[in-house]
Order: sequence, then structure tokens, then C-alpha cells
Amino acid sequence: MAEVIRKKSPRAPSMSLNEALDRAIKVYDKERLHPAAVDIIANHIGYKSANNGSALSAIASMRYYGLLDRPKEGFLAVSKDVESFRYAPEEEQRRALLIKFLKQPPLYAELLEKYASGLPSDANLKYELIQRGFIPSAAESTLASFKQSVDFSGYYDSPANVGDVESIEEIPSSSVSKPEEVLSTSVVVPSARLAPVSVMHSIEQDDFDRIPVRLSGGRRAWLLIPTPFFAADKSRLKAQIDLLLAEDEENAS
Repeated sequence: MAEVIRKKSPRAPSMSLNEALDRAIKVYDKERLHPAAVDIIANHIGYKSANNGSALSAIASMRYYGLLDRPKEGFLAVSKDVESFRYAPEEEQRRALLIKFLKQPPLYAELLEKYASGLPSDANLKYELIQRGFIPSAAESTLASFKQSVDFSGYYDSPANVGDVESIEEIPSSSVSKPEEVLSTSVVVPSARLAPVSVMHSIEQDDFDRIPVRLSGGRRAWLLIPTPFFAADKSRLKAQIDLLLAEDEENAS
């Protein structure tokens, strides 16, 4: 009987940029830019070790985006760009880095160059991926990760700036906040791209989750939620939102 050869799809991230970046920041908060064994990196992103397919796939995706470097065999380290993104004081700087991450996977870079004015239909893109060697199921999952990454980065939100990353991707060290300072807010701020943080103050370093909220008309809002997040915190956040709603009702009347 002839041996069945399992066809492999071309290399591409198995997760979206926002998922990969969230995990990279978790590793950074634990290790900063110091190299760590691959098993330790896997542990930081939620796996017992790197000896399973899911962990290896997640780590590979983070490397595709340029979020992890391999300083030596068996060790990984968070890239300097992740630190720059973590503490960049300006949204344009963060967006430039997001686009830089987005263009790191060769497949993504080729698709973005080909479809400079905007993406075609999902069916069209899936067909192209299959023509590039992806099996249908892999083409579908790769397409989902790609589109989510493009949306997260706001790549097509400002066509005049698309592709013009080189001029702002290098962030002067003097303009980056110190690691001891983080931006924190519990206010939802709508934006057509990445929302600027409306309330900023210096606090002792703490973990926080950056949660996207989709709004109508293609807009987005972001929540920066500290960890831990207590029941009393939720009540205060809800009270703030209720206050905003009450003000809107008063203005409308």
C-alpha cells in the first residue's frame, strides 16, 4: 500500500495579533527582556510545558509576529518592540508598532501589499490561500486570524498612512514611559482606530487586561482592567457608565 503523505499548509500564525501580543505582554511582565527557557515561556502563557502542539503553535505565532526573539538555542526573550508598545505614550507610536508586527509574517506582508486599498471578500481570500498551498480547513482558520489582526491594528482605517511605518516605528527612548509607570483607566473611550487613553496616572506596576469593545459603525472602545479586579471595582465601573448614560439622557431632554 502506498504511503499516505500528509500535506502541510504553508507557515502562518495560528492566532491573531491581539491574542499573540496579549501573551507576549504577559511574558514581558514576568521576565522583562531577559531570556528564559522555552518551557518557562510556555508556562507564562498558560501551558504546563512546551512539549505539546498547542504551546508550540502559540510560541511559533508569537515569533512570526516578531514578539519573541531566540537569543540562543532553547531560550526565548520578548522583543524590544513589545516593551516599546507596552509603554509608548502616544497612540500613533503604538499603532505604528502594531502595523510593524502585522507585517512580520511573510504571508501577511504579501497579502497587504497585494490588497493595498482594502481586502476582497472572504471567499476570494480563502481561494487565494488554497492556491498558495493551504488545505481548506487551514485556509479558513488562517483567514480568520489574518482579518482579526488587520482589524486590531487598524491597518485600513487611515489609508494615507498605510505602509508609512518606517518614519515613526523607531520610538526615541526619551519618549517612552518608565516601566514603573503604566497607563490605567476604567473609562470606555470610542475611537475609529486605537482609542487614546483619556485618564492617565502613574501607579505602581500591575497587570492589566486591554479589552476591546466593538461599537457600531466600525468603531472600537477599550477597557484597561487591572488585575486583580474586585467586585467593588465592577460596581464603581458600572456606576461610572450609569452616570455617563444619565448625562446623555439629560442632554437629550
